[in-house]
Amino acid sequence: MSAKMTVVGRTCFKHLLSTSMRCTFLSKRTMAAQVIDGRKIAKDIKDEVKYEIEKLQKNGGRSPSLCVVLVGDDPASKTYIKNKIKACEYTGIKSRSIQLPETVEEEELLRVIKDLNCDETVDGILVQLPVPNHITERRVCNAVDPSKDVDGFNVINVGRFCSDQMTFIPATPAGVMEMLRRTGVETFGKNAVVCGRSKNVGMPIAMLLHADGIYETKAGDATTTICHRYTPPDQLRVFTKTADIIVAATGIPKLITVDMIKEGATIIDVGINRIKDEETGKTKLVGDVDFDNVAEKAGFITPVPGGVGPMTVAMLTRNTLMAYKKEYKFD
Repeated sequence: MSAKMTVVGRTCFKHLLSTSMRCTFLSKRTMAAQVIDGRKIAKDIKDEVKYEIEKLQKNGGRSPSLCVVLVGDDPASKTYIKNKIKACEYTGIKSRSIQLPETVEEEELLRVIKDLNCDETVDGILVQLPVPNHITERRVCNAVDPSKDVDGFNVINVGRFCSDQMTFIPATPAGVMEMLRRTGVETFGKNAVVCGRSKNVGMPIAMLLHADGIYETKAGDATTTICHRYTPPDQLRVFTKTADIIVAATGIPKLITVDMIKEGATIIDVGINRIKDEETGKTKLVGDVDFDNVAEKAGFITPVPGGVGPMTVAMLTRNTLMAYKKEYKFD
């Protein structure tokens, strides 16, 4: 072989090697997760609700009505209520709020709820949680008429939901499932891990993921594991590394890190945590997932903000419409 051919060969090999390395590098860079746009999906749902309400009004029907009850002056709760009222205005739902002082007696709050139960112009009732410590949360949730319980927290709705019967499903869990469906994420036969076991979020999400899809709730048929505060960290890692779907709902900033997930997993971040930004010194919102790093390995991931939060509000408007139409019977 001539020296000229050797030089050409080496040059070609270097070029091929360089191209291969560059393609591999680009491939790794383009493997970043698809970010699930909760705002867009939520808008689609609100547009569907708006369209249906407009049809009802054209046929002579009145607008659905929602009443939100707030106890105290918590800034975060007031922000949530503001977002809910804004969504109601967009969809055509009439809304109003009742604010009670933090010192209100439990019996007085129950009287307010009773009056709303009896008010035929009110279709949906929502008591913003949490309530102050001197008020029994379970008693308050159970005081809301189950046919107006758009939060899905009354024990009758909880029981029906856990029995795979159609009823009011809490808005955040319903939003998570709707997000998975509309994104095309398969749940049937998959391994799912729910981090967090709260009665209003973690538990119902786990129920929806694992229950039989042939029944009324059209659940996910996934093999579902619930982890919580007493799950040892090493065991949590064992569960999450085998999960096709991870739902983080713990309130612990950046609990789920990149080394805890498998390639291509779907990551749903329900957490909303306010932390101090080390660079700006200002408060910022983060989830329960280390988004920037996990996004490089996951298949799908939700951002915070802009992921599950807007879905919660959108599903509340859908529940209010269902309450107005009396879709669920409680005889």
